[in-house]
Amino acid sequence: MQSLKFSCVACAFAALLAVMDFALAQSAFPFERDLVLETRPMRGSKRLPVIAIEPSGRAQIDLWCKRGQGQATIAGNTITIAVGPMNGEPCTPERAQADEELIAALSQVTNWNQRGDVVTLTGAVTLRFRLATN
Repeated sequence: MQSLKFSCVACAFAALLAVMDFALAQSAFPFERDLVLETRPMRGSKRLPVIAIEPSGRAQIDLWCKRGQGQATIAGNTITIAVGPMNGEPCTPERAQADEELIAALSQVTNWNQRGDVVTLTGAVTLRFRLATN
């Protein structure tokens, strides 16, 4: 009987830890923080794509070559991003193509989650961003 009580307490404790882990993993969206795409810089550049979203939903989007604004709508773990007009800088065809692919991926995100300093946007493609530490 004693081991049964211990087993039930252990199960309850494990369930509580799972709920706490989910709550910590899925906190409020990290507004006003730079989210840096988790990737390596492209050849010839140190620049990495970064997005930052304000509580109003206004988004600053800086890609490999292009920069611009967008509008994000976040409710719970859902997110949509409407990418606005982007200003381009001269760049290689490889970076220009990567910008177009990233714009398309951002336009198709549907959900987000955060675990530690990693924010994942999911949709047609999964995009992983790290919270900037500066």
